[in-house]
Amino acid sequence: MAKEMKKDLQEYTVEEKLKSLYQLQVIFSEIDRIKTLRGELPLEVQDLEDEVTGLRTRIGNILGSIEEIKGEEAKRRIKIEEAKAMIAKYTEDQNNVRNNREYDLLAKEIEFQTLEVEFCEKKLRQYAGDLKAKNEEIERTNVLLEERLAALDDKRNELEEIVAETKEEEEKLRDRAKVLEGTIEPRLLQSFKRIRKNTRNGLGVVYVQRDACGGCFNKIPPQRQLDIKMRKKIIVCEYCGRIMIDPELAGVKETTVQAPEKKTRKRAIRKKGDEAAE
Repeated sequence: MAKEMKKDLQEYTVEEKLKSLYQLQVIFSEIDRIKTLRGELPLEVQDLEDEVTGLRTRIGNILGSIEEIKGEEAKRRIKIEEAKAMIAKYTEDQNNVRNNREYDLLAKEIEFQTLEVEFCEKKLRQYAGDLKAKNEEIERTNVLLEERLAALDDKRNELEEIVAETKEEEEKLRDRAKVLEGTIEPRLLQSFKRIRKNTRNGLGVVYVQRDACGGCFNKIPPQRQLDIKMRKKIIVCEYCGRIMIDPELAGVKETTVQAPEKKTRKRAIRKKGDEAAE
């Protein structure tokens, strides 16, 4: 089956291949026009989706930080209760000491536990400030997230409307393009698509316009113009690399601009004899 397809492709003349390439170019240009109607909407939708994902990730990270702070807060409260219990115990033990040395040791322990309570309370105030800042950040991020979600819905709806309007037309064009691609050799088709990709306007096939390339508008030598009109081989522009065909094959009537005739002034040549007669 593959051999039969290869044989069928080889049966196409260069003229038929060039015509198929140009028709394929016209279809691709129309598809590009449809994509242009969508403008930057697909990119805007993608950017908004990425931003929404980022905002949700940020909220998740903030909530994780809040849980960590609450965990540390709980540990500090437990330490405060333990320190207060130790202070009460050491204070009671001071009433039963036998000498000043024991009393001083207990006083130092009470002082240490008191400092521990003060340090933990300081940390609790810091945690309270951190929690307040984190909650405010979550509120701001949620507001921003709602705005971005609303904008995303609007952009998606707008894009879906445009896609719905052009979907049927685009599908028909793509079906026609597949049929034409089946009549072109894979290597030639691949070269055509590579040329299209490397050009700013997506034109891989152009017709000659006033003895110049229709893509880069550089002049074409006469012999090369003749080769293009003969349609016996694939001719590419030596400047831009586009495949060139003659206007007639493209179905375009080339208009030639005639240069205005120059008016020549006839000078009266006077013979020396005439001058002498005067």
